[in-house]
Amino acid sequence: MMLRVIYRLYRWSSGLRYWAVRRFTPVGLGLLVAITVTMLMGFNIEESVSYQAFMLLLGLLAVAIAFSWFFHMQFTIERCLPRFGTVGVALRYFVAVRNLGKQTQSGLALLENLADARPSFAEWKDVQLDDQKHIRPFSFVKRRANPFKLAITKAATAPPLPSKQEVTVSAELTPLRRGVLRFDGVTLARPDPLGLFRSFVRTPAPQSVLILPKRYYLPPIAMPGSMKYQQGGVALASNIGQSDEFVSLREYRRGDPMRHIHWRSWAKTGKPIVKEFEDEFFVRHALVLDTFTDRPHTEQFEEAVSVASSFACTILTQESLLDLLFVGAQAYCFTAGRGLAHADQMLEILASVRPSSDKPFASLETLVLNHSSTVNGVICVLLAWDEARQQLVAKLKSLGLPLLVFVIRDAGEKNPLDHGPMRDDPEHLHSLEIGRIEEQLARLV
Repeated sequence: MMLRVIYRLYRWSSGLRYWAVRRFTPVGLGLLVAITVTMLMGFNIEESVSYQAFMLLLGLLAVAIAFSWFFHMQFTIERCLPRFGTVGVALRYFVAVRNLGKQTQSGLALLENLADARPSFAEWKDVQLDDQKHIRPFSFVKRRANPFKLAITKAATAPPLPSKQEVTVSAELTPLRRGVLRFDGVTLARPDPLGLFRSFVRTPAPQSVLILPKRYYLPPIAMPGSMKYQQGGVALASNIGQSDEFVSLREYRRGDPMRHIHWRSWAKTGKPIVKEFEDEFFVRHALVLDTFTDRPHTEQFEEAVSVASSFACTILTQESLLDLLFVGAQAYCFTAGRGLAHADQMLEILASVRPSSDKPFASLETLVLNHSSTVNGVICVLLAWDEARQQLVAKLKSLGLPLLVFVIRDAGEKNPLDHGPMRDDPEHLHSLEIGRIEEQLARLV
């Protein structure tokens, strides 16, 4: 019961803060602070004159709010959004605003109305209980930032907008979470003559853009594994049908399939000629993403997705195939590279990955081992270095597969990793500390 009361207070206070920051200008927010201070100092009107300042400031605020009742405007908008955005990178786009009214409007600011990011009670409760479990009272451990905030938005200044005319406004926001960012509408705001309070006119404009995971720069890395012969070439190894590499023409031999006959050469030479094919040699990597955590909205999981995304982009610029293996609602394997899916498609998948808390880690182990015979090397991005994960690494090593293992650890984690099954190959086991991941990845060789 108490948690529900606290949750309702959280929703009320966050809604009030959102309203105040948008409605009041910076000067107006300063006025609110001054009103609060003078109110606290002016309770005893016989010994203090602060109440006089309080009444004056309160009167200014009332006048500013009254002006907002006289702002009316009709307009339409059309956004021109890019296909993708990236977490932590400014997303710039354009908004076409058309004034449908009879008067020229000036001094306008454009504010985006994003979908309500406040969590349900169940989501909020899970985060609060997790914080209580992992962060001790009076400790100096840094608490995580608001995990539900979607983006940091900026008010865009609009040029004077003549009647029945259209102007283009340059807008910008910074996404904070991967996945689909939804826009509900647009607000045009105009400050009162005192510059304290904004008048609002809103219009619905639902739209969305996919936000891709944050990526880190990776230096040139010698990926595990070398070229490997695979029956049927790229196409068969990717489970999309038989399609070998054409290399030359030769005379027909008994047993050659009819579909390999080159009819034009037969007509020219007068004897049957067939096309000769050869299976390809190529590199194929598995990128294993550990999604198993019982912590909701954990920064550790988000960093694991970012590291996996960084490797996906790097590997797919080379002449190789990449299998992304992870467990979500079910076990997934996505293949990209060499004419199949592209890096953007792999990143779209990673943008939607969610933690898995209702399945055993053994489901990921089964998925990886079932694909081990088709790959040349494995890159593992793990959330822990416990017995189950070490067992998976040990089984992959017993199959003779080269490995590159990354373990994402909380900030301030100083205890070195036990090499375990990687003791004979410690240079390929890396501990990545939250807050220093970019620096540590840049040192890879």
